[in-house]
Amino acid sequence: MEQEMKADSDLDPDPEPGCSLTPSAPPGRLDDREWLVQGRGAKPLPPPLDPVGEPGEQRSRPPFMQHSMPPMTEAVARRALLRFVASRCCYGSRAAGELAIRRLRRLGTYRYRLETFSESRLSEWAFEPFTKPGAAGPPGDAPLDPWDVEVGPPPLFQGQTRRCRVPGSALVRDCHRCHGHGRSKCGVCHGAGRTRCVTCKGSRRRLKQQKRCQLCSGTGRKRCNTCSGRGSKTCATCRGEKKLQHFKQLVIRWKNNVFEFVSEHHLNFPRELLGKVSGENIFKDENVVVYPIIDFPDPEISLASQRAVAEHSVAFAVSSRILRQRQTIELIPITEVHCQYSGKPYLYYIYGLENEVHALDYPERCCCGCTVV
Repeated sequence: MEQEMKADSDLDPDPEPGCSLTPSAPPGRLDDREWLVQGRGAKPLPPPLDPVGEPGEQRSRPPFMQHSMPPMTEAVARRALLRFVASRCCYGSRAAGELAIRRLRRLGTYRYRLETFSESRLSEWAFEPFTKPGAAGPPGDAPLDPWDVEVGPPPLFQGQTRRCRVPGSALVRDCHRCHGHGRSKCGVCHGAGRTRCVTCKGSRRRLKQQKRCQLCSGTGRKRCNTCSGRGSKTCATCRGEKKLQHFKQLVIRWKNNVFEFVSEHHLNFPRELLGKVSGENIFKDENVVVYPIIDFPDPEISLASQRAVAEHSVAFAVSSRILRQRQTIELIPITEVHCQYSGKPYLYYIYGLENEVHALDYPERCCCGCTVV
């Protein structure tokens, strides 16, 4: 036992809580190959310099589809209001059924959206216990460039994150935690294999009695339960294998970056509500890269398209690879409903193809903290 304890004294103790001993690169002298540069954490990898599309390529642009807003009738307007009132606990339904609708003002606004589906890659070191010594061979060819590692993307315009190894980047090194011993000093007994008796607190006799402590047989110490008296335990990093296999790991992120713009509608209506409803799709353009819209009837939409395409090109073309772009224009219907109840005028709005309602001054409601939308 003393010989074993002497050997265990050379082991490093367990790390303090919150202290990380994980290296950012394999310890020891690294190969001189360019891809083995020590860094701190994940390293962003710029995409290849080849263009994602041909700017000078001429292609036909999809036409703007003919569109007209679906008609709004008094019956539809009243049903929408009744459905809205039924979803509010503090709104009475009598006013919705009895109010007189005086005027339906049918309006609409445009929503432009640009989606840029991009792929970015980060490089970081990772490791695992080396369990197959026979598989360790001499260094071969230099590993693939991270952007040459083929990884199938997810469905278009759906974000996802994956991790994969860079082929040919594996290195085997002694475990940095136990220095190749496979075991680490027990942090409870500090390598002694024994701890103070919890019954007599090390006094060798039971408290308030002069009898010898039976738990520790009067020694004041007992075998450490954590390491079973060995003074050391299996290294949690290499799991007793003594060596670690380090490898370059790619963190690949696909992201759908969205630019959205709603044209001005000049109504007393919260614009943010329009982001929760759908409209009639009147234009869709999808390609590797899309061209700005320049001749839409509403100049605001054309300017928004030009700004969006320029911003996404600057923001994502350098730090990531643009895989696909899609731009759409929707016509969102808005109906301004003028009505009267008990001799007083009221106003509410119906918006979106879902006929959602925004009623700021509904006549029949109680004050119970219900949020108006």
